[in-house]
Amino acid sequence: MSFTIGIDVGGTFTDIVVAGPDGALTIAKAPTTPADQCDGVLAGIALAAGQLGLAPAALLGRATRIVHGTTVATNALLEAKGARVGMLTTEGHRDVIEMREGLKPDRYNLRMTPPAPLVPRARRVPVAERVRADGSIETPLDPASLAAALDRLEAERVQAVAVCFLHAWANPSHERMAVEAARLRFPGAYVTASADVLPQIKEFERFSTTVANAAVGPLVADYLQRLAERLARAGFDGTLYVILSHGGVASATEAARLAAGTALSGPAGGVAAAVALARQGVGANLITFDMGGTSTDIALIHAGRPTLSAGRQIGEARIALPALDIVTLGAGGGSIAHVDRSGLLQVGPRSAGAEPGPVCYGAGGTEPTVTDANLVLGLLDPENFLGGRRQLDLAAARAAVGALGVRLGLSVEQAAAGIVRVVDTRMADGVRVATVRRGVDPRGHAILAFGGGAGLHVAAVAAELGIARAIVPLAASVLSAWGMLNTDLRVELTRSQPQSTGLDVRALAAAYEEMEQQGRARLPHGVGEVTISRAAEMRYGEQVFEIAVDLDGIDLGAPDAESAIAASFHRRHRELYTYAMEGQDIVLASARLSVIGHLPSTRAAVPRATPSPGAGVRHRRAWIGGGWRDLPVRRFDELAADQRINGPALVESDTTTILIRPGDSARFDGRGWLEISIGG
Repeated sequence: MSFTIGIDVGGTFTDIVVAGPDGALTIAKAPTTPADQCDGVLAGIALAAGQLGLAPAALLGRATRIVHGTTVATNALLEAKGARVGMLTTEGHRDVIEMREGLKPDRYNLRMTPPAPLVPRARRVPVAERVRADGSIETPLDPASLAAALDRLEAERVQAVAVCFLHAWANPSHERMAVEAARLRFPGAYVTASADVLPQIKEFERFSTTVANAAVGPLVADYLQRLAERLARAGFDGTLYVILSHGGVASATEAARLAAGTALSGPAGGVAAAVALARQGVGANLITFDMGGTSTDIALIHAGRPTLSAGRQIGEARIALPALDIVTLGAGGGSIAHVDRSGLLQVGPRSAGAEPGPVCYGAGGTEPTVTDANLVLGLLDPENFLGGRRQLDLAAARAAVGALGVRLGLSVEQAAAGIVRVVDTRMADGVRVATVRRGVDPRGHAILAFGGGAGLHVAAVAAELGIARAIVPLAASVLSAWGMLNTDLRVELTRSQPQSTGLDVRALAAAYEEMEQQGRARLPHGVGEVTISRAAEMRYGEQVFEIAVDLDGIDLGAPDAESAIAASFHRRHRELYTYAMEGQDIVLASARLSVIGHLPSTRAAVPRATPSPGAGVRHRRAWIGGGWRDLPVRRFDELAADQRINGPALVESDTTTILIRPGDSARFDGRGWLEISIGG
């Protein structure tokens, strides 16, 4: 009997999902341990093993695969606690990462402080060399200049080296020589080159991504090595995979090599889960709403497929690697409520995190959070948190929320309701960013809620946006970890195409062939079927930005390939911006290829309820609509197929609670999720 294990390390809890050979699930949640995430991972595995009646060593000994989502890179970038990085760059270009793209993030803010680069100028060292944009060498790499640069970095006691030479995407020979020399000089350091991380034009994005990779690389590599060693000592001899920002998984070795690609590791699991549920019949057009303890992550699924972006900002780092288009808000169950200088109530982005956590956890927290507010309102059961493994301190929560209410001139219940209202509004605005600002009407989508806190807030968020249907899966609280067991190995590659005008189909086909060979070589041995997906970054000649165009289904060897590519670009441009300019020249800037290796082992099944005809309905007083009411409370995992519930009501499991508001109704789909009809 074999198992697969999904692990999602969040800001507050570490979620564990264990799938048996038939796909049946066991779930567990353990507090995240920020000092060493390995501790929380092993504690969660021990809890899951106990539910299965096994010792942790027995469970790990039967596990063939562990898929892990980690926040090591994210935390390091957000907290500016990355490794001490040195940068080797082409003489005359050491300030590219400081000048950025010549634009301020907030261009109309005259008092804005310039963003601090990850590498200060003293550790950005020039090297005498120059490669032209066509790949030809203008100035050969000077060994004496390189040696002097390494001397300077040695004096700076760097822990990582980022090699970023001009036009290395066209000819990486100089970067490879510098990498070899750096590894000889610093045998224990993390050394990375821009031609290996992001071989494409746009120097700032390539340099910034490589520097970010160097900043988090030592931390990610060290963490994954320690985790692998501790899992092995605990009895695990299977394969450890890591989910990356693009939603696919990679070996631990590949994740350490491309460490910046783990910056959205955890949230990517939730999007992978949404794609898997779309295949199960939840719906093809979804808005994912992942509300955890520290943040809320929102993404768009259209026609059953997620959207990849060309990169994102994490802290002060611009990472231009392909990543799922996820909007992240500092709004979660642990978000702290406070009164600002104007005397207005605000919630987040500061969070109580895992340590000390909300006031009601009794672990030293003193500032009221969203979780405290929900407890005060009676929406959470203080005796049944985490299945009764943790008791919540209602009196402490009331005292903290009440103190905030005094400052606002509100009762404790009014203050708690105000906290919930503010965070709901913030999250609705986040959904607008993920949809309306991308030209998508959210009313044409269902909102898929998961994460420990989403069930209490999704109906209010949906109502504010005019969304008629909200869905909460039975495994909502651990859905990201579940999604990690329902995705595949994936390698994303990009190659810039030096085409000023027109479409050189022959060169494009050659680039795809080379990338496919490299991608297949990066897949570990033993994968099943391999699928190839092609896309391109394209623009009109006078535009300063590119859009991603899907090229799957176009035969590049056909006589009409060029016109088919052009038609795909015009069609995609019209979808995004409502118009196309067929008479304009088209520039194909970069080729993108996805190599997907399908894992052969059993998928994790969608969790289903076990109907209990004799299950009773409990009642609990809750503050709804400005007053206290007795609400019926049902067990989520005991609902029958097609069972209907009219609001107001609560639906509970050991790890999540769902609020059905007055005027709303819900139906349990026997396939494993609750559908809430907003407004009945």
